[in-house]
Amino acid sequence: MKAHFKITFVILLIIGTVSCSNIDKEPYKLPKNAIQLLSGGELGKSWKIAWRYNDEVRMNMSGCFLSYRITYRPDMTMKDNSEDQENCGPSLTGHWEIITNKKGKSYIKWVSDLLPEVMNINQNYKFFKILKITEDTLQLQYRHKQFSSESIFIDTYVTEHIEIKDRDFHW
Repeated sequence: MKAHFKITFVILLIIGTVSCSNIDKEPYKLPKNAIQLLSGGELGKSWKIAWRYNDEVRMNMSGCFLSYRITYRPDMTMKDNSEDQENCGPSLTGHWEIITNKKGKSYIKWVSDLLPEVMNINQNYKFFKILKITEDTLQLQYRHKQFSSESIFIDTYVTEHIEIKDRDFHW
């Protein structure tokens, strides 16, 4: 009886391991009008953070997070509003583009000489994987070294007119 139980347990363990393995999902299919969705009209489109997750844990939002806006313009420039807010640091300005890699995954690539200072990185570019983009929602995933380890962040942005309940989330 014990042998039968052990065999059944091993089979279930193997099935569980195989079914839960890190199999690449089909990449998010970028809409044909992704640039228009991201940058809007002539003056650009501003996005605010609705919520942020750090390694699948929702982060507290207050101060600079709540006031943060980033504007993407159709001329492929971008600017955030950090310097306009008290104690939020310098504003990031630069250029952006949408790229798709060989595996079909799409990214927003930022290029700015300010990135090393603002994001504490060595390069003047940064990639943000696009998980979703619609008229009112932009969801990006990226790696960022915070404190002593590198974390995976998922930021969900919405346009200014969207009201988000519990946006100023605190533990």
